[in-house]
Amino acid sequence: MARAIYAFSWYDIGAVPTLIESGLHIGVAQFGIILGSFLIGAAVFQLPAGLAAMRWGSRRVSLVALAVMGAFALASGFAPNWYVLAALRFGVGAGAALFFSPALGMVAGYFPAGSRGPVIGLYNAGFSAGAAAGLLLGAVIGTTLGWPWALGLGGVALLLAAGATSVFLPDVLARPPRRTLSELLVSARPVLRSRALWFLALGLTGLWALYYIVAQFFVAYAGDVHPGWPLAVAVSLPTVMILVEIVGGPAGGLFGERTRDMRRPLLLAGVPSAAAVLLIPVLPIDALFVVFIFLGIAAGVSFAVLYLIPSYLPEVRGEGFSLALALINGIQILAGSALAIAFGFLAADLGYTVAWIFAAGVGLAPLVLLFGVPGNRPSGTGDSSVRPAQGSSVDS
Repeated sequence: MARAIYAFSWYDIGAVPTLIESGLHIGVAQFGIILGSFLIGAAVFQLPAGLAAMRWGSRRVSLVALAVMGAFALASGFAPNWYVLAALRFGVGAGAALFFSPALGMVAGYFPAGSRGPVIGLYNAGFSAGAAAGLLLGAVIGTTLGWPWALGLGGVALLLAAGATSVFLPDVLARPPRRTLSELLVSARPVLRSRALWFLALGLTGLWALYYIVAQFFVAYAGDVHPGWPLAVAVSLPTVMILVEIVGGPAGGLFGERTRDMRRPLLLAGVPSAAAVLLIPVLPIDALFVVFIFLGIAAGVSFAVLYLIPSYLPEVRGEGFSLALALINGIQILAGSALAIAFGFLAADLGYTVAWIFAAGVGLAPLVLLFGVPGNRPSGTGDSSVRPAQGSSVDS
């Protein structure tokens, strides 16, 4: 539930761009900066989130992160101008970063090796459900009550989720030992230097960008290139893609647990995804529904397996799992966002057909780096991120 509300507060601003622009008397360029400030916050605070989880524990950091994200999201509803709103959205992004990897590390820690895949997929499905709700409910709330309510109510929900989670979430994982900053960095070094993690992150960065580009740019493409297409239908395609990820996530996690070589589902999802994007500029809108349904399933599979693989790497131990996820997510947000910006410039200068070909190539080419990731899961290391609680807690 917390993951879904987190996603709601990520995507709700995307449902009310024209209301914010008219309300704050700004243009699309300023609104783009507001959106970008969130991604910068989400990227910059990834590694601090992983290190914080190693120092204070995943559960504690996750709860604080929900409160931080909620406070900034609530304050966003009171922003008097776009400068303040951009700064507050940076804070929302920072809170999102502090929540993501520690929360996923905590969830994985509740389950033994061999059973985490579907749970990780379900965790990601919560994001998809929340994102779709953010787009749909955010638009309804924004048009009915105004954009400040759309942003502010998301913050209220996050604060309530932080309180409820602190009460009902089991505190059964072991607390990390007390460590100085230098000791913490020494413990983090094997994760940060992991060749497998870097190959995994970079190998899937193009696919991250591909799915992000399709979800963010399709409506603009439809309006610019096919003005005769109904807007409601054009908006529904990326929404369907996000919703279908709810099915793809748990299925991908189960597939990942059942196959010995976890690169296989990544390639089976990634290569056809690149091919599917090439169909966007040539198919009519009714046929594109099939393409978007496939892309949604493929995205769910890809992200579930992407986040499952680190739990089986021998260099990822204990809270190091959260740090590994933070490293992956930070790389992909930074690089993927840059690729999305490049897509926008290509579409403006050379046309959308060239831009879609670029997106397909970006998604496909880096997949070769997956062959730098161990093909077979090592035996005896799958439970490295699971540590049951010990007799007494360590206060810090």
